Amino acid sequence: MKKYLIEVPHDEDVISCVQAVRIFLTSGSHFLANADWGCKDGDHKAWLVVEVNGKEEARRILPPAYRANAKIVELNKFTMDEMDEEMRVYHRRT
Repeated sequence: MKKYLIEVPHDEDVISCVQAVRIFLTSGSHFLANADWGCKDGDHKAWLVVEVNGKEEARRILPPAYRANAKIVELNKFTMDEMDEEMRVYHRRT
């Protein structure tokens, strides 16, 4: 499985915030119920980190009304050995 960060924007007005949070909390999805929100700091988005098989599976976690505007980013961790290898490959190409 791969890890994804899902960023879900919504409109900035109070009604949109309340509606988005309520939809997430009542969805029955543990992913959505545990979303983090930036509304109190003026960043009207929810963030989730999920482990699923692909981006489309990650998108399907979201309520349909929020899927189109969601940003989904595959997350990776790197080791120093991997970065050393990247530099070796880079220098071979140049």
